[in-house]
Amino acid sequence: QVQLVESAGGLVQAGGSLRLSCAASGRTFSIYSMGWFRQAPGKVREFVAAIGWSGSVTKYADSVKGRFTISRDNTKNTLYLQMNSLKPEDTAVYYCAADKGGFLRSSSSAYDYWGQGTQVTVSS
Repeated sequence: QVQLVESAGGLVQAGGSLRLSCAASGRTFSIYSMGWFRQAPGKVREFVAAIGWSGSVTKYADSVKGRFTISRDNTKNTLYLQMNSLKPEDTAVYYCAADKGGFLRSSSSAYDYWGQGTQVTVSS
């Protein structure tokens, strides 16, 4: 089992940048494929990005491709999401998640463990 804790999000102006981190407990972090999801008010939770065990393979939603970068440091048991060129439509609660049995999956139902979520607000 793994526990996930996201860093604080924040309020940023459109065009700005923000980096989220997600600290994982346990010694098995490196065996999980990891993902970031987000949920805006009144909307379903949507896939943002995923990364494989070693960090060498990534996958992005079209809406964030070229603006967001997912990465991980297995020596620190930490997952990151660097968000650049932020837009008001990126406003949401962001969640990190761990996928025990899959690889780069984009369905939230595939993920086994979730962080508590952190609010990101982008003002226009």
